Amino acid sequence: MNRTGSTLTHLEGALSGETYSADELMNLDPADNRPLLARYDLDRAARTLTAESLEKRRTGGLWHWAELLPVRDQDHIVHLGEGDTPLLAQRRLGDALGVPHLFTKAEGLNPTGSFKARGMSAAVSRAVELGASAFTAPSAGNAGGALAAYGAAAGAEVTVLMPVDVSPANRDEVLATGGRLILVEGLISDCGKISVELAPRIGAFDVSTLKEPYRVEGKKTMGFELVEQFGWRLPDVIVYPTGGGTGLVGMWKAFAELEAIGLIGPERPQMVSVQAKGCAPIVRAFERGERFAEPWEGADTRASGIRVPSAVGDFLILDALRESGGTAVAVDEGSIGEMQTFAGRMGVGYVSPESAAALAAVPELRDRGEVGPGDEVVVFDCGIGQKYPPPSGLSEPPVVDPSDYDVDEIAERIMASEG
Repeated sequence: MNRTGSTLTHLEGALSGETYSADELMNLDPADNRPLLARYDLDRAARTLTAESLEKRRTGGLWHWAELLPVRDQDHIVHLGEGDTPLLAQRRLGDALGVPHLFTKAEGLNPTGSFKARGMSAAVSRAVELGASAFTAPSAGNAGGALAAYGAAAGAEVTVLMPVDVSPANRDEVLATGGRLILVEGLISDCGKISVELAPRIGAFDVSTLKEPYRVEGKKTMGFELVEQFGWRLPDVIVYPTGGGTGLVGMWKAFAELEAIGLIGPERPQMVSVQAKGCAPIVRAFERGERFAEPWEGADTRASGIRVPSAVGDFLILDALRESGGTAVAVDEGSIGEMQTFAGRMGVGYVSPESAAALAAVPELRDRGEVGPGDEVVVFDCGIGQKYPPPSGLSEPPVVDPSDYDVDEIAERIMASEG
């Protein structure tokens, strides 16, 4: 066996505290149908996972952190180049929003154009190591494309269930990478119900968000990278667009693991969960002081990745928000579209509607006094905008005939538009 150095020891019920073997395929905790979390021998990990050793490692990307990832044999790692995304200082946008120390973590630079690549790399790799040869998953778009891509790399069959109104780019990604696509007249919650029922009938393993233990392990590497990029410390605030919340849960787990092995201290950033007003179950539960979130009726937002009426890890998200002194914010549809184009014009790039929602929360946090001008604020730019229908209000470009044109007229139109 080509050992990775993983210190994985067992699985633990996130709510029940029950322990289970990590060496068999499992979905939810049998005790309560809640998430299972991977646990590690942190004392052993601390002996080899140090700031000095990380600098010398040739393995890049997500698998740089092998001791705290679940795959035991390197031959089972399915790696397409995920991880090591840049932390970008957004000075122009930060100044415009009154938050000069604003950063984005550019997750759209992952192989499949979103941070979903991280979770699927870990989940597919570990499941294949444990004997899986086929997968199912519900998806609002990006997760399905990532699963299809990583499944193809592993030589596994993939079936993805998506809402019928998913972006054509997301459909095409699944089909182009060899996945089987089923469209569902409904929301991602409806897709999830079918995925769970379908998996055993076709001999597949369901990798729905937080309904298996290892997607969160891939996503937690965003937290590892953030700490390393800040020089082994943490920013003041992390703003995260929240659907199923795997990344937020994963980063909170990552920080605890890094503290346990001595790479950071007990300080934590304020964690901020951002949702759309048309689908805000976590925000509602946070404001009511509840630990579990009731499903949202009539979920509606163009930011499809956060159009999640019910999250199985709701209590883990809410616990992280409260333990960090953070908060939850719901933004309206108008601000999502406006921020998508404004951020692009401020040099952030063509971001997804989910990323725009997270950025749109920043001025609200500033106005509420929850973010100050001296705070270092990291917003997760979770994916590229090219996979989505364009934001409204974009102007129609003029068409020029190269055989018959008036350059003075073109110049006048340009000057008039700038005026």
